[in-house]
Amino acid sequence: MFSWLARIALACWRPVSRYARMNKDYNNSNSEELEEDSSSLRDSLLWCRDLEKHSCGDFSFAVVQANEIIEDHSQVETGKDAIFVGVYDGHGGPDASRFISDHLFQNLIRLARANGTISEDILRNAFSATEDGFLALVRRSCGIKPLIAAIGSCCLVGVIWRGTLYVANLGDSRAVIGYLGRSNKIVAEQLTRDHNASIEEVRQELRSLHPDDSHIVVMKHGVWRIKGIIQVSRSIGDAYLKRPEFSLDPSFPRFHLSEPIRRPVLTAEPSLCTRVLQPSDKFLIFASDGLWEHLTNQQAVEIVSNSPRAGIARRLIKTALNEAARKREMRYDDLKKVDKGIRRFFHDDITVVVIFIDQESLSTKMPVPEQSVKGFADSIGPSNFNIL
Repeated sequence: MFSWLARIALACWRPVSRYARMNKDYNNSNSEELEEDSSSLRDSLLWCRDLEKHSCGDFSFAVVQANEIIEDHSQVETGKDAIFVGVYDGHGGPDASRFISDHLFQNLIRLARANGTISEDILRNAFSATEDGFLALVRRSCGIKPLIAAIGSCCLVGVIWRGTLYVANLGDSRAVIGYLGRSNKIVAEQLTRDHNASIEEVRQELRSLHPDDSHIVVMKHGVWRIKGIIQVSRSIGDAYLKRPEFSLDPSFPRFHLSEPIRRPVLTAEPSLCTRVLQPSDKFLIFASDGLWEHLTNQQAVEIVSNSPRAGIARRLIKTALNEAARKREMRYDDLKKVDKGIRRFFHDDITVVVIFIDQESLSTKMPVPEQSVKGFADSIGPSNFNIL
């Protein structure tokens, strides 16, 4: 029985050998895209896969860069029985989000093989193994690159396996499901908790965990921050806020703590959610916080529900960018001309993955190509969107 379950769990994902690259010059637009733009100027920092197949429907994937070096990494892994989505929103640099993209899914598969199933415990242990791996990298590297101790990443993961959705989250990226409610109207339900000090519940949690630290959360420049430094309370990495051995000295004043930490200030313990998918569940939106700064959950699900599937992730990002431009009393056409780095003053790196759930496919398991889709940038810039 155990070996049969193990084979089932691992039959979900089998890597394929074909490799293709889509870069920022790849024209993945359609006639509707050309019609909706008020100018012919494309956004060179936005790239996407408009529509692909997965085991129980379609998915759409888009990324826009704002930072000089993009700190968002992300992936979609599909197989004949499952789909895996990962959105990793880095801070302080791309090292942690890149490490997660390279290791978390592999840790999950290793643990699924060993246990013969997918579960909340398997996801939790995959997160723990990824955290341990990155902290080991920090330990090896901090002698020549001390600031790696201040690099971390939010981590949002979703897995659909055999009609059940598993979600695990660290930080303030967000998973939202759109389902049909009363009168056949689309309803947004947030599946994740935002681990951000701007939320009173999070501040209370931190104060209860650190009753002897009156500065565990501090208002700084109008924003609540943990130790006056960081907003998210859970992450992979940020080693200097978890273990005294990684403390940074006063030569790095932005990350220097006035006294050594007595216990971890941040944690890598994810919040978890399991949901047996119902006929009323229509789609999922996985996105970094850059999207949710400009759109509410309900606005996002209504856009998805009322728009064609092809290019929907790109449409969500463009709607957010239009709103970001409006807040600065400018047009998106003008924002498109702003280069990376400077662009960060207007919006964050944004990653969006929309997963459509077709109930017929859930039951019939129509065959789809097994593939890996990764959205990331390295030192070359935002020109790498790999299908392995």
